[in-house]
Amino acid sequence: MSPPPAPARPVARHGWPQAVRTVLTGLAVMVLTAALGLWAAGAADLPDDAFPRVVAATVVTAVGGSVELSGDAGVFARTRAALTVLPLSVTLAGALVLGAGFLRPLRHRAVASAGELAGWAARLAALWLPALIGLAFAARQTFAVDVGSGTLSDLADLFDAAPRIGFTTEVPLTVLFGLLWLAGVLLLALLVARGAPLPGRLLRRQEAVRPAAHAMVELLLACVVVALVTALITAVARGHGATVWALVLLGLPNLAWLALTLGLGATWDGRVDGPFALPMPPVLDEILRTPDVTALDLGSLTAHDGRMWWLVVVDAVLLLAVAFRMAVRSPSRIRPWQHALHLAVALALSVLTVCLTGRVSAHYGQSLLGIGDLGGDLTGELLLRPRVWQAVGLGALWGLVAGFLGGLLARPVRRGGSVDGVMRRRRGPV
Repeated sequence: MSPPPAPARPVARHGWPQAVRTVLTGLAVMVLTAALGLWAAGAADLPDDAFPRVVAATVVTAVGGSVELSGDAGVFARTRAALTVLPLSVTLAGALVLGAGFLRPLRHRAVASAGELAGWAARLAALWLPALIGLAFAARQTFAVDVGSGTLSDLADLFDAAPRIGFTTEVPLTVLFGLLWLAGVLLLALLVARGAPLPGRLLRRQEAVRPAAHAMVELLLACVVVALVTALITAVARGHGATVWALVLLGLPNLAWLALTLGLGATWDGRVDGPFALPMPPVLDEILRTPDVTALDLGSLTAHDGRMWWLVVVDAVLLLAVAFRMAVRSPSRIRPWQHALHLAVALALSVLTVCLTGRVSAHYGQSLLGIGDLGGDLTGELLLRPRVWQAVGLGALWGLVAGFLGGLLARPVRRGGSVDGVMRRRRGPV
């Protein structure tokens, strides 16, 4: 007698209650991450009860929204400020929670129609929209800048030039980029998750996309984990716990993925001047604190600290590991040279994304009577920008080599079959 068939697993609902829970959870995680990071950085001491508004502005920038800095210092003076940076710790936390919430009702499925996926995503977007608008209107504040005492303070009093600096948001741009960010997160979740259902016409194409996309997510998350362990060790060995936690909760992926590209051989141009500082590792601040823009690469890093050559070793080990896992998850008919091409494209796109999201530009200065910056603590610049196409090319080259070696190493290992075989092994309704 044949065994009785396994009972079909119930299809999870994905209506409005589930959408509300997903959006509120993602938003709460992003706000909490930003608030704890800013609190560790000392932002809780900002005047005029500005802390909640700074938290809102941080979440807005984390989803690609537009926050503009402005300043004024009376009739005869002008405060100039500009800031371009993504707090990628907040971005990553929100993306992981929203992506998991989007996929959860779709589990135990092999196929889902395009209309069903679009409808479920539209529910999330409809709830995400008012959240974006609320954050955009909340992220507005103006601060008075303390110029201290002495000649500078006297000049400020004389010309009614007490500097003030503030920030505001462009609501339409914030809504546009915030919705595009959500769409990108949901699309990436579908591409990466091996168990997520796709429309039937796309199932056969997933064999070339999903293993490589999953490998890149594993690579980026592994870099963050390595950076987290390094940060915790540094906090224990050197102290400065608050500074380290501020970095972990606001910008750990910024440094982790910067280190990934540097280990691949990429070059970033940067400069640090004035009160701005890079809290960790100190070698970055030492290299970039120069009169002119300087190159940040493996050569300059190892000239200050020979241990930085370990970045190459770590990159090589992580890439070979994810390349092997990618090949093991792929059908056995895919050849090593095909794995090489898949990983080359995936790594090149990942490096391009890191370059676009990891650049930093910050400037603050005040001019009096239209004559330059006043200097001292009232002026500063922080610049970090990649040489994009060099980094993308190196990523493609590393991907070719790692993908080919991973394909060779995976040949003796038993691997999955075709999409049809996977669908037959799945339980539940199709």
